[in-house]
Amino acid sequence: MADEKKPGPFEKGGKLYWLHSTIDAFDTFLRVPGTVTAKGAHVRDGIDLKRVMIMVVIALVPAALFGMYNVGYQSALATGADWGFWQMFWYGFLRVLPLFVVSYLVGLGIEFASAQIRGEEVNEGYLVSGFLIPLIVPVDVPLWMLALAVAFAVLFGKEVFGGTGMNIWNPALLARAFLFFAYPSSMSGSSCWVHIPRDMAAVDAFTGATPLAVAHDGMQALSDAGYSFCTLFGGLIPGSVGETSVIAILIGALILVWTGVASWKIMVSSIAGGLLVGWLGHLGGATELPAYYQLVMGGFLFGTVFMATDPVTSAQTECGKWIYGFLVGALAVVVRLWNPGYAEGMMLAILLMNTFAPLIDHCVVTSAVKRREKRIQNA
Repeated sequence: MADEKKPGPFEKGGKLYWLHSTIDAFDTFLRVPGTVTAKGAHVRDGIDLKRVMIMVVIALVPAALFGMYNVGYQSALATGADWGFWQMFWYGFLRVLPLFVVSYLVGLGIEFASAQIRGEEVNEGYLVSGFLIPLIVPVDVPLWMLALAVAFAVLFGKEVFGGTGMNIWNPALLARAFLFFAYPSSMSGSSCWVHIPRDMAAVDAFTGATPLAVAHDGMQALSDAGYSFCTLFGGLIPGSVGETSVIAILIGALILVWTGVASWKIMVSSIAGGLLVGWLGHLGGATELPAYYQLVMGGFLFGTVFMATDPVTSAQTECGKWIYGFLVGALAVVVRLWNPGYAEGMMLAILLMNTFAPLIDHCVVTSAVKRREKRIQNA
C-alpha cells in the first residue's frame, strides 16, 4: 500500500497550517491561483477582488506622485530654497514615505492578526485603504497619531463588522475623522499642511493656509493669496498630500471608469450636486465664489472619485447611485458654505451618506416593486 502523501507545512494538517492565511495572502498577491471554476453556471473571469483593489491603487498613483512633488514644492516655497524638480520630489517622497509605512504596517498587521485568529483568508480591502489614508492627511501629521487613527479605522471600521465587504463606513475616512475630532490642532490651521525643515528658516510672511480656509473671505482674499482657478486646478497649493491636483485625480477617474471599477454615475451626480448647491449659495449671497470653484478646492474631487465610489459603502442600485452621489456633493458644499467652523465638508458628507446608502437602496427597490405590481394589476 502506497504511503499517503504528507500535507505541506502550510496545508491542512501541516505544522504551520496556522499561518495558512498569511502565506495565501502573499501567494495570491500578484498571481491568479489555479483554483478556478471548471463547470457549472458560473462566470469565468480572470479578475477577482484583489485585482480590483490593485486597479484602484494604480489609479491613485498619479495623485500620490504629484502629492510628493507638491510637498517638496511647498517646502521650497516656504523656505525660499532654490530646489530643482528632482530635489522637490525626493524631499516630498521622503516626507510622505513614512506615512505609507505606518499606514500599511499598522493596518496590515491588524488585518493579518485578525485573519489568523479567525482562521480566515486575509481581506484584500486594506490594499486601497492603506494607500488612501496617507493621501488624505496633512504631511506633518505625527506618525503616532496616524498609527492610532489607522488602528481605530481597521478595528472599529472593518473588523468588528466582519472585514472587507461588511463595513458600513469607508475605513480611510474613519481614520481621517478620528484624527480630526481627536487631534483637531494637527488637522487644521495653516501650520500642518507644509513641512518646514528644522535646519531652514521659513519666510516670515509665508502662510500655509489652504484655499478653503481663505475662501470664506471672498474672491479677493483668494486672489491675494495667489489662488486663481488655474492654480487650484493645477494643484500646487497647500493641502492634504493627494487631494490638490485636479489633473492627477481626473487621470485616476478615467482609469477607474475605463476599467469599470468605479461608478461614473456617482461621480457625475456628486459633481452635479456640488455645482447646484454652489450655484444656489452664490445666487443667495452665501459665497462670492462661482459654483465651479467648489470642485477644485479641498477634497471634493478626490472624495468624489476615490471614496464616494467605494463599492462596499455606496449605494448598490443604479437609481440609488444617482441619488447617493447627488446628496454627497450637495451636502459637502452645504457644510462648506453654512458651517464656518468647518471649512471642508466632503468627509462628513460621505460618511453620512454611507450610513444612509442601505436606506436609499431599500427605497429604490421598494419603489420598483410597487411600480411592477401596479403594472401587473393594470395589465
